[in-house]
Amino acid sequence: MSESNSRTADIRRMARTDEPAATALLASLLQDLFSLKAEQVRINHDQYSLNSLNGFFDADGQSFFFKFHQEDGEEAMSGEYYRADILARAGLPVDQPLYMSVLPGEQILIYRRRSDPRFSDVLRALDLQPDPAAESKAVDAEQALSARVLSVYLESLHAVTPQEVAAEPIHRLFYDRLTDPQSGAIPGGRYKSFYVGQPFLLPGADLDWETFSKARIVINGRRYRYSFGELFDLASIRLRPDQLADAGGVVAHGDAHNANVWYTETDGRAQLSYFDPAFAGQNVPSLLAEVKTTFHNVFAHPLWLYDPAEAEKRYSGLARYEAGTLFLETDWDLSAVRGKLLDVKAGSMWRPLLSALDTRGMLPQDWRRVVRLALFLCPTLVMNIRAGASTHNPTSSLIAIATAIMVGSEPETGDDMVSLFLDCVDPALDCVFET
Repeated sequence: MSESNSRTADIRRMARTDEPAATALLASLLQDLFSLKAEQVRINHDQYSLNSLNGFFDADGQSFFFKFHQEDGEEAMSGEYYRADILARAGLPVDQPLYMSVLPGEQILIYRRRSDPRFSDVLRALDLQPDPAAESKAVDAEQALSARVLSVYLESLHAVTPQEVAAEPIHRLFYDRLTDPQSGAIPGGRYKSFYVGQPFLLPGADLDWETFSKARIVINGRRYRYSFGELFDLASIRLRPDQLADAGGVVAHGDAHNANVWYTETDGRAQLSYFDPAFAGQNVPSLLAEVKTTFHNVFAHPLWLYDPAEAEKRYSGLARYEAGTLFLETDWDLSAVRGKLLDVKAGSMWRPLLSALDTRGMLPQDWRRVVRLALFLCPTLVMNIRAGASTHNPTSSLIAIATAIMVGSEPETGDDMVSLFLDCVDPALDCVFET
């Protein structure tokens, strides 16, 4: 084993530059963990594998699909990954792995190979080529899944202690990425390595971290309350695991973006089912449970997060910095199918969940801030959104920054799509849903 004590980290790193070495190491890992003699090992290079790796192999005359999520500093972490049994016992549709390892640094799931597409691929096609009939089928499938998930949330909602909440792995997607894995210092982890002290190259403006992080932001003429740096500061306080027990806990997948969802068509209807429950838990903070799903299945699309090069071809962006204010202009917007999915999330998930919390006296006064800060961390810490740092170009970086600010900070005046969404899910306000 390498100095990192994580063979999955080594495989993920090698896959970028030396695929034969990566597949050889993966075959060795499968032999050691499961006594599987893997042949024809193929690694998928898809845009959704930001912190994971997946692919196929054959063994004993069968075809398999593998996937693992590899988190920074994983080998030093305690706790359990991949608790699919929690979701299955709760009645959620989840594909159970045939083989599983939860050893730190060697966490991997092996499934039977399926021919079904992932929901992410179905929706990407609809982003690029709208089809009302196919959109209706996809939205109906999302509606049905949301109904099942909501029923599990409401049935499993319970009071939790700060200690129970802190033990959940979902924080590795949020708070833990702000901190140093060893010392816990902030800024640390991805927050520090991605942004602190780094340049921000935008079409029309190049800024250093100090200038960028403190700049007031105006997006398409609308001024926002908090800066990029202030949102990280607020998140480091309010999203601390021991601060999230106030809204209770639920059984949840926690990372159900649509690249972790199978799309199965039968008799003209579609059904959705989960896989890769890397962050599943039974004491997941209720206000975090649907955040990743909402952001990555709606606001990350079309194209800018997962397909920056394609986004640059289709959308424009222009930045201007004047006297402490960064002005951002872009023509990016949600596609029709993403807007419909947001309506489903609002009417069939968030509003009834928040209403239940309110009825039980478990809805914090600052619930909007909690949800917004968690939404903000989704794009900023899942990958480096600075141009030139990974896959982002100046235009897609501008869209990413604008979207992150929009979901994280309320506008000082007027409404945008996120403030309207939050108004519609607020149990204290009236709202009419189209879905």
